[in-house]
Amino acid sequence: MIELDEMLVDLAALVEVESPSGDVSALTTCAQVLAGIIERRLGSAPTLVASDAGPHVHWRGSDTTTVLLLGHHDTVFPIGALAKRPFRVAGGKATGPGVFDMKAGIVQAIHAVASLADPSSVELLFTADEEVGSRASRPLLEQRALACGRVLVLEPSADGGALKTARKGTGTFEVIVSGRASHAGLEPEKGVNSLIAAAELITAISRFGNPERATTVTPTVIAGGTAENVVPAETRVKIDVRIVEPSEKARVEELMASLSTSVPEATIEVRGGIDRPPMHPSASAGLFPVAQQAASDIGLPAVVGVAVGGGSDGNFTAAIGVPTLDGLGAVGGGAHADHEYVEVATMPDRARLLAALIGRLPR
Repeated sequence: MIELDEMLVDLAALVEVESPSGDVSALTTCAQVLAGIIERRLGSAPTLVASDAGPHVHWRGSDTTTVLLLGHHDTVFPIGALAKRPFRVAGGKATGPGVFDMKAGIVQAIHAVASLADPSSVELLFTADEEVGSRASRPLLEQRALACGRVLVLEPSADGGALKTARKGTGTFEVIVSGRASHAGLEPEKGVNSLIAAAELITAISRFGNPERATTVTPTVIAGGTAENVVPAETRVKIDVRIVEPSEKARVEELMASLSTSVPEATIEVRGGIDRPPMHPSASAGLFPVAQQAASDIGLPAVVGVAVGGGSDGNFTAAIGVPTLDGLGAVGGGAHADHEYVEVATMPDRARLLAALIGRLPR
């Protein structure tokens, strides 16, 4: 029996342990709390897999698992966010740092597995670095995805509880423009203005997208200069890239590598790339109808599937050919924002849907 009160106990315990990406100490504490919840609910302790990014939490129902439930316990919020926005439940909503993305999804997964008469086919993996690119966890999650043969991702749902049947590929570039400092008033001609060069590059980069192919290339962050009276010697620009078609990766990366400026003596360095491949709709084509039937079996409203722009670890598992269905986590909104929330009344049914879906999968 899946009980909301018990789910909220576990959700409070997880949200009240801050776990910002990159803070290994905080992530270790969070992993230990999560491991305790899993052991209490599922009857056996998970393995904490050490990494430079922090521990990944890994539990297996047996040595012959056939479905991987995938998520992450790191969040985008810094230490101190909890003091400003403590966990609370009011007006039907749970709030607090990381509650929607994706600690409620973790809780739903654990309670779904706990409700199964036989959880031996199930494996859980909650990584420590999804929010910063999954560089430390990618080999492990790909290995376990291949071993299990199917992946259900507990990232938050799309609007209204929709599942995510496709995702764009994602990447971040950083363009570093180097010039030469000089006094902006006395001898600006002796400087090489990196900011002017960067402005020229931003204008060019803004044209690298392709709406017909749903490719977006968006300059998002700029930092440059040291003082109002100094010609800036260095300017850095970050660029967010999203693609649907795999061929767009090479096109965009070639354009970024070929950047040039008309500012004499300014130099350009380009870092980064498109590191999350697209999750093609074909990856979820076999699993989504099973989810639809599972919802019908237990009397839930019809399940909707949508393609979304954001990336997840489901992009990686789909790209290596493992059937993957995403967005099975919490229903709510405001991911990565101070107003994020979870609609608590939906949590038991989301866990029931997951359990029913697992139950319909061949072992």
